[in-house]
Amino acid sequence: MELLSVPRRLVETAIVGYQRSLSPRKGYSCAHRLVHGGASCSVAVREHVHRDGVLRSVLPSAVRFLACYRAVALLAPMETSGVCCIGPIPIPFRFGGRGR
Repeated sequence: MELLSVPRRLVETAIVGYQRSLSPRKGYSCAHRLVHGGASCSVAVREHVHRDGVLRSVLPSAVRFLACYRAVALLAPMETSGVCCIGPIPIPFRFGGRGR
């Protein structure tokens, strides 16, 4: 079994906490996953961190969050109901727009 570095374990633990506690309650799904399929942003970032470590995952994670932000525009170009800033990238609380 591979021993993970302390920062890597901390980040992975934080992501798992988000996935179990906050994500199910937030009221919407990852826009990137909805538009492009595949893993959600939290799963993708967790995989990056696990595979490459914390520092090497910063840029790919930022690129992923930017792609997710752009996917929001494809889902709901006219309506969002809140924004949460995670670092420099704003993430909307609700997508709205198209009926489901």
